[in-house]
Amino acid sequence: MNKNITIFASGEGTNAQSIIDYFKNSSSVKIALIVSNKADANVLIRAKKENITTLLLNKFDFFENDSTIQQLNNYKIDLIVLAGFLWMIPESLIKAFPNKIINIHPALLPKYGGKGMYGMNVHNAVIDANEKESGITIHYVNEKYDEGQIIAQYKCAIDENETPERLAKKIHELEHIFYPKVIETLF
Repeated sequence: MNKNITIFASGEGTNAQSIIDYFKNSSSVKIALIVSNKADANVLIRAKKENITTLLLNKFDFFENDSTIQQLNNYKIDLIVLAGFLWMIPESLIKAFPNKIINIHPALLPKYGGKGMYGMNVHNAVIDANEKESGITIHYVNEKYDEGQIIAQYKCAIDENETPERLAKKIHELEHIFYPKVIETLF
């Protein structure tokens, strides 16, 4: 029996691509839908190349009514995977998919999470705090940014002269390796 995943992304879509590639030949998991809130997001181009249906969200429908939930139900979605999706998930969607929405965060939560803590903001904060390690956190989504139950964390060392750009590269490597593997364990 196929499990249907939808990936929500707002930008480039490199994590989405690693998930797509990982499950491309799976007999049990299907990437059924790519959802974005940005019409010019490269993730939509990636989806089209992979022949995956896309959905472009508008802010009103996403936050003010249940049309997104209805569309996800039409695709029989079993898991919503956030991969660089920058809108807060509304409570109605969380309630419609309890423990079925996961996110990846580019730091070791509970540190360096919350509103505004994404992308280079996170890496700059980690380096400015003189941390010796960073990593990724994969967690369930709840009503607060980056506070859902942690599923898995993976670490990397921070070198003495680390730059935010080099740290970002290390974090991306961890994301691409481990996010698809963790997703697979949830089925």
